[in-house]
Amino acid sequence: MEQPSSHLKIKQTGLVSVVEFADRKILEELSIQEIQEELGQMVEKEPGIKLLLDFNNVDHLASAALGTLITLHKKVQEQNGVLKLSSINRQIFQVFKITRLNKVFDIYDTSDQAMAAFDRT
Repeated sequence: MEQPSSHLKIKQTGLVSVVEFADRKILEELSIQEIQEELGQMVEKEPGIKLLLDFNNVDHLASAALGTLITLHKKVQEQNGVLKLSSINRQIFQVFKITRLNKVFDIYDTSDQAMAAFDRT
């Protein structure tokens, strides 16, 4: 079941909600806010959510979007959920490393690897 969204493509795979980003560049503050609201509502509606953010389509990510991810991570933890990230390109991953967010988030090379990791939790 896919929900229409301007920025996100959400699909349910088993118990995991997989979110892909429609935009190649997540740079504008308005889009970042909309993404944050949409993901936040998703997490609130589903306590214990298993959420995978797949960055396969994303080429550029504004640093403001990192704040959104941190907020989302806290919210998922408060709801006893699990958040994993996958398919982050090398350029964006460098930003995660510089900010040490690669230590905060559970990041996988591919969405398949992340899905397998959900099965182990």
